Amino acid sequence: MAVALQNIAVQRWVAISASLLLLVKVTAYFLTGSVAILTDALESIVNVVAGFLGLYSLYLSAQPRDSNHPYGHGKVEFLSAGIEGSMIVLAGVYIIIESVKNLFNPSPLFKLDTGMILIGVTAVINAAMGIWCLRIGTKNNSLALQASGKHLLSDTYTSAGILAGLALIYFTGVTWIDSAVALILSAVILYTGYKIIRTALAGIMDEQDMELITRLAQVLNENRRENWVDLHNMRIIKYGSALHLDCHLTVPWYLNVHEAHREIDELALLVRNHFGDSLELFVHSDGCLDFSCRLCNKKECLQRKHPFEKQVDWTVENMVRNKKHQIKD
Repeated sequence: MAVALQNIAVQRWVAISASLLLLVKVTAYFLTGSVAILTDALESIVNVVAGFLGLYSLYLSAQPRDSNHPYGHGKVEFLSAGIEGSMIVLAGVYIIIESVKNLFNPSPLFKLDTGMILIGVTAVINAAMGIWCLRIGTKNNSLALQASGKHLLSDTYTSAGILAGLALIYFTGVTWIDSAVALILSAVILYTGYKIIRTALAGIMDEQDMELITRLAQVLNENRRENWVDLHNMRIIKYGSALHLDCHLTVPWYLNVHEAHREIDELALLVRNHFGDSLELFVHSDGCLDFSCRLCNKKECLQRKHPFEKQVDWTVENMVRNKKHQIKD
């Protein structure tokens, strides 16, 4: 619950700061008439809407599971991120249209020095907020916060590009640079929106997180117990900040129910120590078979049928298979 409250607190500040920075950017646009600054202001409108949408999604995902949502409400974070990404893409398309219009019919520019100061201030604040969001979002496995962080950093890059363009216009007097900068930065905005949508769809479709499984494989290989004969059929599903992990653990067949469950508890403790309490673990225990002896290095096993030959490293490829490992003749 503490993690959820922290996520909500961070996102609340994101929404508040986005609202204030929008006012600053709109002021800068009316002072200068720059279509590049209009680009920044439009993205800030998306920031405000996405900020409050993300706040609501984090509030909803923090609600306890119930009979209608036995795995909790975390999936709403993927929906929130997908909507945010879509809004970013739409803003990018609109910016392209306005930039092309302004390229052929350029508008006069005013008070560029004041506009640059205002945009510079918003860039610094957005950078700080974006880094904060990404750090907390990554730590707490919150897709909503990570999406907000990426969006804010994208806005920072946009502002930096706009500052460079305005400086060129200020010193050269070439006004078409304004539209050219807006066009270039719209491509950055479109790519950012695509990446957020792609990540959201992966979560909604329960796409396997290969990076997470790779990290998990390393942890398990470095901390194997002798009763952990084999591990397979592993699946990880994300529910917002919560992770749901399924796997099959092969243990010596002669362990009683309590002994087998103790091995599962040790596995769960190991995983949670490395990945946090947000991970929910469901482990099915299997009894070893005769062919398991060749890859089992358990000492003083009275039931051994074959001598130990080698230990099979658990990898992404072999852990996700629904099949016990074995050494083929």
